[in-house]
Amino acid sequence: MDKIIVAATGNAHKLKEIRAVLKDWKILSEEESGFHGEVEETGATFAENALIKAQAVCKATKLPALADDSGLCVEALGGAPGVYSARYSGGGSAENRALLLKNLQGENNRKAYFACAVALVFPDGRVITAEGRTHGEILEEERGENGFGYDSLFYSDDLKKSFAESSDEEKNSVSHRGRALRELEAKL
Repeated sequence: MDKIIVAATGNAHKLKEIRAVLKDWKILSEEESGFHGEVEETGATFAENALIKAQAVCKATKLPALADDSGLCVEALGGAPGVYSARYSGGGSAENRALLLKNLQGENNRKAYFACAVALVFPDGRVITAEGRTHGEILEEERGENGFGYDSLFYSDDLKKSFAESSDEEKNSVSHRGRALRELEAKL
């Protein structure tokens, strides 16, 4: 049997990261699998949202499906934006970063972490889950050209620079998604 997994994401950056870590598997995009639906993330946690997405795509494609949900959790904001990271401002990534900076104006505590939960659901009902975190702080201004989302504002404790100043390989080696996927791979 081919080792095929459908990545339950429409995000090209996430798809690239998943393929980079799970090299022993053939990772299909939603489009390649024939899945064209939208899955509403109604969970209260990253883990619940990942499971909701993976179950929906597995059911629709009859193939193992891997979903992740991840976000930025800022200590001074009580863990926000959290599960609402992608839709924090109601706009796109640039608007999300602008709102984050605005909400942290004058704040000395800039500690933050990225969290990621992954769920792999098989057609026979088996479920494998894993989680990963990476710690750092929110910069006062954007730095770097790489990455996506909040990467230009997230200073990594591990890398001693922003994710957007890092290569894909550097980021994947310490990122929340990379850590969650490696834990999942070990469980496989």
